[in-house]
Amino acid sequence: MITALWIMIALAALLGMILGYASIRFRVEGNPLAEKIDAVLPQTQCGQCGYPGCKPYADAIAKGEADINLCPPGGEEGIHKLAELLGVEFKPFGENSQPKPKAVAFIDEQTCIGCTLCIQACPVDAIVGAAKQMHTIIASECTGCELCLAPCPVDCISMHPIEEQLTNWKWRYPVYTLRQTS
Repeated sequence: MITALWIMIALAALLGMILGYASIRFRVEGNPLAEKIDAVLPQTQCGQCGYPGCKPYADAIAKGEADINLCPPGGEEGIHKLAELLGVEFKPFGENSQPKPKAVAFIDEQTCIGCTLCIQACPVDAIVGAAKQMHTIIASECTGCELCLAPCPVDCISMHPIEEQLTNWKWRYPVYTLRQTS
């Protein structure tokens, strides 16, 4: 019995050393430019750019495979930041990526059947509920990505525009400071 235990310990230690060596030897470095681009993106993970999330979109921009103007949640401010970061010229939104007004999802309590498909689709976990129970949206967490609309079998989810108020208003375009030139 003791011999079997020592054999298992030795085998575990050997495998641990092999995995440790492999993690150092075959380590893959991330692209620092892609990480900077990803930091600029809004992290809504909505897929409106045609990529499954912000990180794959950032990787595509860094490789030169995607334009900087495909992210509607980032708005024109995001395009300006990306253009400045990459040292390229500003491009207005493409035909398929026009920004929509900011909105938050709303679930009709009378219609919801508690199927949990919307919970599974939400990339930011802004929907709370249980199976066969009514679900609700955490409005402060909702990014308005609309990914919960398609899987709902009873169409009980709708998007409600967010009114501009002093607490959520932002400059539509970046504010540039004037520099004196001599």
